[in-house]
Amino acid sequence: QVQLVESGGGLVQSGGSLRLSCAASGSIRSIYTMGWYRQAPEKARELVADITSSGVINSADSVKGRFTISRDNAKNTVYLQMNSLKPEDTAVYYCQGLMSIQPVNGLSPYDAQFWGQGTLVTVSS
Repeated sequence: QVQLVESGGGLVQSGGSLRLSCAASGSIRSIYTMGWYRQAPEKARELVADITSSGVINSADSVKGRFTISRDNAKNTVYLQMNSLKPEDTAVYYCQGLMSIQPVNGLSPYDAQFWGQGTLVTVSS
């Protein structure tokens, strides 16, 4: 019903930059929050940053001043600009969206959280 498709991961040297994109599609009425999480090997998934439909941002201390999250509401797309990358930023990055869904079968709308498939970011030292 809903898909989140990520792009932009890859291999970069320490100090470099990458830009991640995530586009949501499907039976979406509205998107409350979109964000990025990451999971490094043998570590728990953690919030990187998220942004509400009105532009309120919440981000991890470890990325403040280096990563910037932005959103295009018309395109149901969220971006993560990552600068000054460090080896400890190496992880699979997952797009997340909390949204209101309109079922195609005519049932009442409902709220749900969706995840992308993940994109690998590798930062070499």
